Amino acid sequence: MDIKMSKAYILNIAVRLSKKNIILRKILRFFVKRFRSLRFMMLYYYKYKVNKHIIFFESFKGKSYSDSPKAIYETLLNTKNSYKFVWAFNSGGLHKLLPDQKRTTCVYYNSREYYRYFSKAQYIVTNSTLLEHIKKKNNQILIQTWHGTPLKRLGCDINVNQENSFYSLREIYKLYESNGTKMDYLVSPSAYATEKLTSTFNLKKLKKEHIVLEAGYPRNDFLINHKKDEVERIKQKLDLPTNKRVILYAPTYRDNSHEVNSGYIFTPNIDFDLLEKNLCADYIILFRAHYLVGKSFNFEKHKGFIYDVSHTDDVNYLYIISDLLITDYSSVFFDYANLKRPIIYFMYDLESYQNKLRGFYLDLDELPGPIVKDEIQLIETIKQIWSDSNNTIERIAKFSAQYNYLDDGNASDRVLKMSGIL
Repeated sequence: MDIKMSKAYILNIAVRLSKKNIILRKILRFFVKRFRSLRFMMLYYYKYKVNKHIIFFESFKGKSYSDSPKAIYETLLNTKNSYKFVWAFNSGGLHKLLPDQKRTTCVYYNSREYYRYFSKAQYIVTNSTLLEHIKKKNNQILIQTWHGTPLKRLGCDINVNQENSFYSLREIYKLYESNGTKMDYLVSPSAYATEKLTSTFNLKKLKKEHIVLEAGYPRNDFLINHKKDEVERIKQKLDLPTNKRVILYAPTYRDNSHEVNSGYIFTPNIDFDLLEKNLCADYIILFRAHYLVGKSFNFEKHKGFIYDVSHTDDVNYLYIISDLLITDYSSVFFDYANLKRPIIYFMYDLESYQNKLRGFYLDLDELPGPIVKDEIQLIETIKQIWSDSNNTIERIAKFSAQYNYLDDGNASDRVLKMSGIL
């Protein structure tokens, strides 16, 4: 067994033991974080000066080129400025998606180059929590765009004891509050989101309520501004049939389903055989797993009916080619509502999720679509939802007017001006 394998083996055992023993977990995390923090401070924080011409981007912890960081970056590319850009990815191939290769440097997420450029950048744009051991300098500006309008409770608002969670409630609160201390700006798409995100990161306690930029989500500019030919191009790229309606199924992960090597796992609790039997003549399904889910899915049995699009980098591409969204507790429906298309909520584990895992901010009666709990009801709802399209669209438009009123196609420009980048 070589050194790398032995380290991985030891780490695997340590993580498994820590998941079973809270005291051991706290001890291990304390020493690991302390070691990493000291190393970061000595090798990077004090060594490199801030360069006012560098903007650092990451999306979903380096897993994709997408979301609001992408929208802000591409807006900057089309604006006269003297900035140089750095993108952090955990896959070497993602740099090929960048439209600019001259002013943009790519680094591996959590690498030495990552830490070096993080310590040098004037602006840091991210849509998820930062690595715990990283410290931002006082003259650096962190813009937290976040990645959705929340339905399920987040961070310091979670008020149920999560079953088998990898983090205790106290650890979750500490993680989110720590991220709140690092933020200089927090982007919000609405008054509702401002209220929920403020409490998520405990900004009142930190006396940082003023950092919220209520400007709309930059990522949704694409939904407002996209052209018809982009829909056709994406369908061709994914090799989808053009004579069937497209259903996007985008469930979220469950906090109590986690494996050491894979991360969060998700087993679709749905009878795809039954769906295919009843829907394949008129529909196809695009399956999109949450970005935290590490498991791969094999839909070979349902080839031609189910397409696994979990690795499509930007979920916006999937929104605009879909005729219907099916989700559960994910925030994707807030963004999708901008398109004024039908939404169905497949909540087969509603009571468990609400009472034992997360809980919700919204009363579920406010959701702009029907809730179903089994496949029979789901199939019937899919077939019937088109019969009263005017009422469906009106319901979604009313919802969107309350929660997406700032998504007008110009959010990126507003964020850039309000944050001082431009």
